[in-house]
Amino acid sequence: MLTIHGRRYDTGEPVRIRIQGDRIAAVEPPRPDGDVAAWPTIAPGLFDLQINGHGGVWFSDEALTPEQVVKAVGAYPRFGVTRLCPTLITNSFAALSRGFEAIRQACEQDPLVNRLVTGCHLEGPYISTEDGPRGAHPKEHVRPADWDEFQRLQESSGGRIRLVTLAPEADGAIDFIQRATAAGVVIAIGHTAATPEQVRAAVDAGATLSTHLGNGSHAMLHRHRNYVWEQLADPRLTASLIVDGHHLPAALVRIFVKAKSPRNIVLTCDAAGWAGCPPGVYESKLGRSELLESGRLVVAGQRELLAGSALETDVCVTQVREFAGVSWRDAIDMTSRNPAKLLGYEPARLRRGGLADLFLFRHQPGATRLDVSATIAGGQVCFGSLADSPT
Repeated sequence: MLTIHGRRYDTGEPVRIRIQGDRIAAVEPPRPDGDVAAWPTIAPGLFDLQINGHGGVWFSDEALTPEQVVKAVGAYPRFGVTRLCPTLITNSFAALSRGFEAIRQACEQDPLVNRLVTGCHLEGPYISTEDGPRGAHPKEHVRPADWDEFQRLQESSGGRIRLVTLAPEADGAIDFIQRATAAGVVIAIGHTAATPEQVRAAVDAGATLSTHLGNGSHAMLHRHRNYVWEQLADPRLTASLIVDGHHLPAALVRIFVKAKSPRNIVLTCDAAGWAGCPPGVYESKLGRSELLESGRLVVAGQRELLAGSALETDVCVTQVREFAGVSWRDAIDMTSRNPAKLLGYEPARLRRGGLADLFLFRHQPGATRLDVSATIAGGQVCFGSLADSPT
């Protein structure tokens, strides 16, 4: 049985948590000998539903191997992540099928990876062909929504695809949404140039999420009738936001959080395969990118156009607090409870009988990262040590 001491993320109260197997056996008041102010904070493990890779590994790489999946997925517990969705973006059917197969094999071979990978995210290829909304997705592989193709990809993944991002205006999209939601797959609207009417049709058909709202869009939009306002206004849509300090300005984050409320926001780092790499110029089939000293990932040769994110999930927790002025409880729930509920999984909670998915951290005022001392997934320490947890 594991025993952990710390301060709750939601109340700040000191607690002793006992873990038996993969469940919390007890949450009790401790009997501290001294000041508890130095104790680490205990929080439910983070759940990121959009991660593209890490350390030079891209889940969309058509040559992806199970060993690379293990390497990339295994990097995330150091940032407090106990569940994640490897994300594959627009590509040929053959490349997508091989990628999902590599993820399936990694899950079958490695118990920790199988625990961390609670589902996969297919972002595209059924998206807008227009520059801006398409983002960095290769235009040559954008195509109409194809349910038969998706079923074959689902077979390659071993039934692991739980989230699909598509554009409502793509040919066949509405029928695809209806079929997918009936099969238990969550549909997100993203990389779209849809009219307000098309957005509403997608939501009526079953779409429940906006993928990285405010990004993957035109640089200039109609002041009133546009797909950002329509998604922001619809209470049936949860909004995922990339709050890494680069993708959205602070004012826009505040607006989104106020409009949706923290209960209807999901935070994602949307980390590229260059996350975890040192500053420098990198090249993939998506083009040449430059990772700046600031952590900003841009199209090589300039400083403004983003080429994805190179920061991990814990940064989103600190930045949403800085930008929107939310509590630790709200910031972590947006990155833990909300994505779990959206995808139909049991949220991790600090209570008796809850999932033993949690992490311990400290945070220095003004720091953009959490200092994670230990991460526990399924009752097992998968990063760090409990030596920092008082006895």
